[in-house]
Amino acid sequence: MSFLIFILFVLIVILVYFVLVSLIFRKEIKATFERDPAATSFLEVLLTYSGLHAIMLYRIAHRLLKIGVPFFPRVISQFAKWITGIEIHPSSAIGEGLFIDHGMGVVIGETSVIGKNVTLFQGVRANSGL
Repeated sequence: MSFLIFILFVLIVILVYFVLVSLIFRKEIKATFERDPAATSFLEVLLTYSGLHAIMLYRIAHRLLKIGVPFFPRVISQFAKWITGIEIHPSSAIGEGLFIDHGMGVVIGETSVIGKNVTLFQGVRANSGL
């Protein structure tokens, strides 16, 4: 019986996670579906799109930097670069709805300012406004 309760708890946690992610990152998820015809399902986008992963981790690192957390935002940024091949400095300013497609080698520097609903492709280096 306790195993079933544990399984139910895990399923509830997963459901809450997906709901929170879809609410917090809804603009980026929506941008992915609008700009990539290969995107077929929410689960696929959430689990397999490295551009989305990089943006999600950037948003977390950027928020931590804004509230004054030292060091950890850069750790998150380096982790994101390591798992996605996309480097986004936590100090950069990025508007909502960014979509990074085939993002290997994308670098968004510390002084970059990127507006709303921008699409970036492989190898882009942004060190000023886009």
